[in-house]
Amino acid sequence: MPFTTIGLSDRLVQGILATGYTAPTEIQSQAIPAAAEGRDIIGCAQTGTGKTAAFVLPMLHRLTEVNPAPKGKAVVRALILTPTRELAVQIEKSIQNYGRYLKMRSLAVYGGTGMQSQLNILRRGVEIVVATPGRLMDHMQRNTIDLGQVEILVIDEADRMFDMGFINDVRRIIRAIPKGRQTMLFSATMSPEVKALVEDVQKSPLMIQIGRVNNPIETITQYAYKVEQDLKLDFLLHLLKTTSMFSVLVFSRTKHGADRIRRRLDRENITSVALHSGRTQGQRQQALDGFKRGKFQVMVATDIAARGIDVTGISHVINFDVPVVAEDYVHRIGRTGRAAATGDAITFVSRDEEKSLTRIERFINRKLKLERHDSFAYKKTLPPEHKHSDRKQSERKHYIATPEDINPLEEPVQPTKKPFKSQKRFGPKPIVKYGKQGAVVVSATGEKTRIHTGGKKHGKTGAKPGPGKKFKPKFGRSYKPVPKS
Repeated sequence: MPFTTIGLSDRLVQGILATGYTAPTEIQSQAIPAAAEGRDIIGCAQTGTGKTAAFVLPMLHRLTEVNPAPKGKAVVRALILTPTRELAVQIEKSIQNYGRYLKMRSLAVYGGTGMQSQLNILRRGVEIVVATPGRLMDHMQRNTIDLGQVEILVIDEADRMFDMGFINDVRRIIRAIPKGRQTMLFSATMSPEVKALVEDVQKSPLMIQIGRVNNPIETITQYAYKVEQDLKLDFLLHLLKTTSMFSVLVFSRTKHGADRIRRRLDRENITSVALHSGRTQGQRQQALDGFKRGKFQVMVATDIAARGIDVTGISHVINFDVPVVAEDYVHRIGRTGRAAATGDAITFVSRDEEKSLTRIERFINRKLKLERHDSFAYKKTLPPEHKHSDRKQSERKHYIATPEDINPLEEPVQPTKKPFKSQKRFGPKPIVKYGKQGAVVVSATGEKTRIHTGGKKHGKTGAKPGPGKKFKPKFGRSYKPVPKS
């Protein structure tokens, strides 16, 4: 079924064909006609099935053909909520690509960057806003955005909204939007929390489900290799050097782990880049753009960026760490095999991660066989300076001292101790002796010096202080030589 037969306008179809797409995917062919008529939609499909175009295309059709905007300053008529900033940027780019022949102004609103540039565009007027909940709440509290005329609301990656704790902000945003709107909700999984949200914000929605729930798409081949944690980096390098992998996405559980993997890959002359929350928005966008252009062979990312990576042509997804949450596994490996393409998903499983793998198998209702790679040596490789000699014990030469080698007249060399800083300045530490007439300092040469402190604290003779008090001899003019008897 081509795009020309699903009821979209000619200018919109022209923009779709200019992007290189000729036929809709299964979820697009079912969702676009109903959404173009104004119905509420629930789209539940695996990652990589084309959910973005399923709501962007009917939204552009309704805003330009069904309810065209009146002349004057543009107002916000459509709002798309996404969990991550990368996803917001990519959806806004899709709107520009599909609507290149339409006069529609859009804006991506997300955190991590300054608000002034967003404020300037909002003042000039936009019709479509793609936003993350946190930054949109900032604009609403400052009264810099008006949502009173929103006609279409899209909640993308609704299950991820719950995982990241955005659901309360989403509910506040929905209360600020007119109730007579059209609402479309898309999610890769349908949890009880998502179903409860649907009942509150939608009216008689059309349920569209593609594929089995919680199951990755069939074009992805899944592998699980048993490898201990201290061997994972060596195993990753082995796969990259011995297997044809031209565009690889590696997932790490932490941002520090992602940086450590990238540094090791750089030392092995493998072009790589890291993408995680510890980098600025500009750095994250440069990393994503460079990976798309093929500048980097490997991109190491964390789970927080898993939903925002929409790169065509990823050949392999490698789970360096097994995800603790089973849903994250589905979203990770969904970065490959997109748009009916094929891809491989490889998971490294250590002994401590086997329980997490069992949870994933129950979630996707599929058994993943733990295998061992035949060409990889499952032994820790030591650096050259730490390697033991390959010679046998009997072939090693040992030096044994004889009586002729020992000179009885030569004194043994004693190791010298490093002097203290005070010894460098004042010489060896003096000895303090206490007597009835006061304190006497005995130097290293045997010279005796009586200390006269005076005062009421220690008496006129400078006697030894009482229990619990520390006596500090004063060096300098207070020293007076003891008369020789």
